[in-house]
Amino acid sequence: METLKLIGQNAEKLLHEIPDEVTLLAAAKTRTPEEVRAAWEAGIRCFGHNYVQEAQAMLPQLDFRAEWHMIGHLQRNKADLAVSLFDLVETVDSARLARALEKYCAQQEKSLPVFIEVNSGCEENKDGALPEAVDDLAAIIGTLPHLKLQGLMTMGPLTGDAELSRPYFKTTREIFDRIKKENPELRWLSMGMSHSYKVAVDEGANLVRIGTALFGPRK
Repeated sequence: METLKLIGQNAEKLLHEIPDEVTLLAAAKTRTPEEVRAAWEAGIRCFGHNYVQEAQAMLPQLDFRAEWHMIGHLQRNKADLAVSLFDLVETVDSARLARALEKYCAQQEKSLPVFIEVNSGCEENKDGALPEAVDDLAAIIGTLPHLKLQGLMTMGPLTGDAELSRPYFKTTREIFDRIKKENPELRWLSMGMSHSYKVAVDEGANLVRIGTALFGPRK
Protein backbone atom coordinates (compact mmCIF):
# COMPACT_ATOMS: atom_id res chain seq x y z
CA MET A 1 0.00 0.00 0.00
CA GLU A 2 2.87 2.36 0.79
CA THR A 3 4.30 1.75 -2.69
CA LEU A 4 1.01 2.66 -4.35
CA LYS A 5 0.73 5.83 -2.29
CA LEU A 6 4.27 6.80 -3.31
CA ILE A 7 3.44 6.25 -6.98
CA GLY A 8 0.52 8.63 -6.63
CA GLN A 9 2.73 11.25 -5.00
CA ASN A 10 5.40 10.83 -7.68
CA ALA A 11 2.81 11.16 -10.42
CA GLU A 12 1.40 14.37 -8.97
CA LYS A 13 4.91 15.82 -8.66
CA LEU A 14 5.86 14.91 -12.23
CA LEU A 15 2.61 16.19 -13.70
CA HIS A 16 3.17 19.47 -11.86
CA GLU A 17 6.79 19.77 -13.07
CA ILE A 18 6.27 18.80 -16.69
CA PRO A 19 4.77 21.53 -18.92
CA ASP A 20 1.11 21.10 -19.86
CA GLU A 21 1.99 20.68 -23.53
CA VAL A 22 4.19 17.65 -22.76
CA THR A 23 2.63 14.19 -22.35
CA LEU A 24 3.96 11.96 -19.60
CA LEU A 25 4.08 8.31 -20.66
CA ALA A 26 4.39 5.88 -17.75
CA ALA A 27 6.84 3.10 -18.71
CA ALA A 28 5.22 0.01 -17.20
CA LYS A 29 8.01 -2.52 -17.81
CA THR A 30 8.05 -5.09 -14.93
CA ARG A 31 5.32 -3.22 -13.06
CA THR A 32 2.16 -4.76 -11.64
CA PRO A 33 -1.41 -3.94 -12.68
CA GLU A 34 -1.91 -2.39 -9.23
CA GLU A 35 1.05 -0.05 -9.75
CA VAL A 36 -0.23 0.96 -13.18
CA ARG A 37 -3.68 1.62 -11.71
CA ALA A 38 -2.13 3.86 -9.03
CA ALA A 39 -0.51 5.97 -11.76
CA TRP A 40 -3.79 6.13 -13.68
CA GLU A 41 -5.70 7.19 -10.58
CA ALA A 42 -3.16 10.00 -10.11
CA GLY A 43 -4.00 11.38 -13.55
CA ILE A 44 -1.64 9.65 -16.01
CA ARG A 45 -3.42 8.51 -19.15
CA CYS A 46 -0.60 7.32 -21.41
CA PHE A 47 1.36 4.12 -20.71
CA GLY A 48 4.00 2.11 -22.50
CA HIS A 49 5.31 -1.43 -22.56
CA ASN A 50 8.67 -2.69 -23.79
CA TYR A 51 7.51 -6.24 -24.43
CA VAL A 52 4.46 -7.50 -26.27
CA GLN A 53 4.18 -10.49 -23.92
CA GLU A 54 4.03 -8.25 -20.84
CA ALA A 55 1.31 -6.11 -22.36
CA GLN A 56 -0.61 -9.22 -23.41
CA ALA A 57 -0.57 -10.44 -19.80
CA MET A 58 -1.37 -7.10 -18.17
CA LEU A 59 -3.97 -5.34 -20.29
CA PRO A 60 -6.83 -7.84 -19.72
CA GLN A 61 -6.34 -7.32 -15.95
CA LEU A 62 -6.99 -3.57 -16.14
CA ASP A 63 -10.52 -2.27 -15.70
CA PHE A 64 -9.81 1.19 -17.11
CA ARG A 65 -9.02 2.49 -20.58
CA ALA A 66 -5.68 4.19 -21.17
CA GLU A 67 -3.59 4.87 -24.26
CA TRP A 68 -0.94 2.19 -24.70
CA HIS A 69 2.29 2.63 -26.66
CA MET A 70 4.80 0.00 -27.71
CA ILE A 71 8.11 1.53 -26.64
CA GLY A 72 10.50 -1.43 -26.90
CA HIS A 73 12.12 -3.12 -29.87
CA LEU A 74 9.42 -4.87 -31.87
CA GLN A 75 10.20 -8.09 -33.73
CA ARG A 76 8.29 -8.66 -36.94
CA ASN A 77 6.92 -11.98 -35.65
CA LYS A 78 5.19 -10.03 -32.86
CA ALA A 79 3.70 -7.42 -35.19
CA ASP A 80 0.30 -9.13 -35.31
CA LEU A 81 -0.05 -9.05 -31.52
CA ALA A 82 1.30 -5.51 -31.32
CA VAL A 83 -1.37 -4.28 -33.71
CA SER A 84 -4.11 -5.86 -31.61
CA LEU A 85 -2.75 -4.62 -28.25
CA PHE A 86 -1.33 -1.14 -28.77
CA ASP A 87 -2.80 2.20 -29.76
CA LEU A 88 0.56 3.39 -31.09
CA VAL A 89 3.97 1.88 -31.92
CA GLU A 90 6.91 4.19 -31.18
CA THR A 91 9.67 1.90 -32.42
CA VAL A 92 9.35 1.44 -36.17
CA ASP A 93 12.96 1.20 -37.32
CA SER A 94 12.80 -0.50 -40.73
CA ALA A 95 10.70 -0.79 -43.85
CA ARG A 96 10.28 -4.53 -43.19
CA LEU A 97 8.70 -3.87 -39.80
CA ALA A 98 6.52 -1.11 -41.23
CA ARG A 99 5.23 -3.45 -43.95
CA ALA A 100 4.55 -6.19 -41.38
CA LEU A 101 2.50 -3.76 -39.30
CA GLU A 102 0.66 -2.64 -42.43
CA LYS A 103 -0.19 -6.26 -43.28
CA TYR A 104 -1.75 -6.95 -39.89
CA CYS A 105 -3.47 -3.57 -39.69
CA ALA A 106 -5.16 -4.38 -42.99
CA GLN A 107 -6.22 -7.79 -41.67
CA GLN A 108 -7.58 -6.25 -38.46
CA GLU A 109 -9.09 -3.25 -40.29
CA LYS A 110 -7.18 -0.90 -38.01
CA SER A 111 -5.38 2.40 -38.58
CA LEU A 112 -2.22 2.58 -36.47
CA PRO A 113 -0.25 5.72 -35.53
CA VAL A 114 3.49 5.06 -35.52
CA PHE A 115 6.75 6.81 -34.69
CA ILE A 116 10.12 6.19 -36.30
CA GLU A 117 12.75 5.21 -33.76
CA VAL A 118 15.96 7.13 -34.50
CA ASN A 119 19.37 5.78 -33.52
CA SER A 120 20.53 9.35 -33.06
CA GLY A 121 23.97 8.37 -31.74
CA CYS A 122 24.62 5.82 -34.51
CA GLU A 123 25.36 3.26 -31.79
CA GLU A 124 25.96 -0.32 -32.95
CA ASN A 125 24.30 -1.82 -29.87
CA LYS A 126 21.06 0.14 -30.26
CA ASP A 127 17.99 -0.32 -32.40
CA GLY A 128 16.57 2.45 -34.53
CA ALA A 129 16.97 3.89 -38.00
CA LEU A 130 20.18 5.78 -38.56
CA PRO A 131 19.69 9.54 -39.02
CA GLU A 132 20.45 9.38 -42.74
CA ALA A 133 17.84 6.64 -43.26
CA VAL A 134 14.90 8.39 -41.60
CA ASP A 135 13.76 10.34 -44.68
CA ASP A 136 13.50 7.21 -46.81
CA LEU A 137 11.70 5.28 -44.08
CA ALA A 138 9.24 8.15 -43.61
CA ALA A 139 8.55 8.12 -47.35
CA ILE A 140 7.89 4.35 -47.29
CA ILE A 141 5.53 4.64 -44.32
CA GLY A 142 3.72 7.37 -46.23
CA THR A 143 2.79 4.80 -48.90
CA LEU A 144 1.21 2.40 -46.38
CA PRO A 145 -2.48 3.26 -46.03
CA HIS A 146 -3.05 1.82 -42.55
CA LEU A 147 -0.01 3.44 -40.89
CA LYS A 148 -0.01 7.10 -39.81
CA LEU A 149 3.42 8.59 -39.18
CA GLN A 150 2.93 10.92 -36.23
CA GLY A 151 6.33 11.27 -34.56
CA LEU A 152 9.94 10.39 -33.92
CA MET A 153 11.41 8.64 -30.89
CA THR A 154 14.97 8.34 -29.63
CA MET A 155 16.62 6.78 -26.60
CA GLY A 156 19.84 8.61 -25.76
CA PRO A 157 22.26 7.15 -23.20
CA LEU A 158 20.43 4.98 -20.68
CA THR A 159 22.39 6.19 -17.65
CA GLY A 160 24.80 8.88 -16.56
CA ASP A 161 24.73 12.65 -16.72
CA ALA A 162 21.57 13.88 -18.41
CA GLU A 163 23.66 16.37 -20.37
CA LEU A 164 25.19 13.44 -22.25
CA SER A 165 21.78 12.99 -23.86
CA ARG A 166 21.52 16.54 -25.18
CA PRO A 167 23.37 15.96 -28.51
CA TYR A 168 21.11 12.94 -29.22
CA PHE A 169 18.02 15.02 -28.56
CA LYS A 170 19.29 17.92 -30.68
CA THR A 171 19.95 15.58 -33.59
CA THR A 172 16.49 14.06 -33.37
CA ARG A 173 14.83 17.46 -33.16
CA GLU A 174 16.69 18.57 -36.29
CA ILE A 175 15.48 15.46 -38.14
CA PHE A 176 11.94 16.07 -36.84
CA ASP A 177 11.92 19.64 -38.16
CA ARG A 178 13.16 18.45 -41.55
CA ILE A 179 10.78 15.50 -41.87
CA LYS A 180 7.78 17.56 -40.82
CA LYS A 181 8.01 19.63 -44.00
CA GLU A 182 6.94 16.54 -45.96
CA ASN A 183 4.78 15.01 -43.21
CA PRO A 184 2.34 17.59 -41.81
CA GLU A 185 0.79 15.03 -39.42
CA LEU A 186 4.11 14.71 -37.61
CA ARG A 187 3.56 16.18 -34.16
CA TRP A 188 5.20 14.01 -31.50
CA LEU A 189 8.83 14.05 -30.40
CA SER A 190 9.29 11.24 -27.87
CA MET A 191 12.58 11.77 -26.02
CA GLY A 192 13.83 11.53 -22.46
CA MET A 193 13.45 9.12 -19.56
CA SER A 194 13.60 9.40 -15.79
CA HIS A 195 17.14 10.77 -15.65
CA SER A 196 16.97 12.94 -18.76
CA TYR A 197 13.41 14.15 -19.32
CA LYS A 198 14.16 17.74 -18.26
CA VAL A 199 16.93 18.03 -20.88
CA ALA A 200 14.63 16.37 -23.42
CA VAL A 201 11.85 18.90 -22.80
CA ASP A 202 14.45 21.66 -23.09
CA GLU A 203 15.34 20.29 -26.53
CA GLY A 204 11.76 20.10 -27.76
CA ALA A 205 10.32 16.79 -26.54
CA ASN A 206 6.56 16.79 -26.12
CA LEU A 207 6.35 13.19 -24.92
CA VAL A 208 8.62 11.78 -22.18
CA ARG A 209 8.83 8.12 -21.13
CA ILE A 210 9.23 7.82 -17.37
CA GLY A 211 9.49 4.64 -15.31
CA THR A 212 11.78 4.76 -12.28
CA ALA A 213 10.99 8.37 -11.29
CA LEU A 214 7.31 7.40 -11.21
CA PHE A 215 7.21 3.81 -9.99
CA GLY A 216 10.48 3.65 -8.06
CA PRO A 217 13.41 1.27 -8.70
CA ARG A 218 12.58 -2.00 -10.42
CA LYS A 219 12.43 -4.95 -8.07
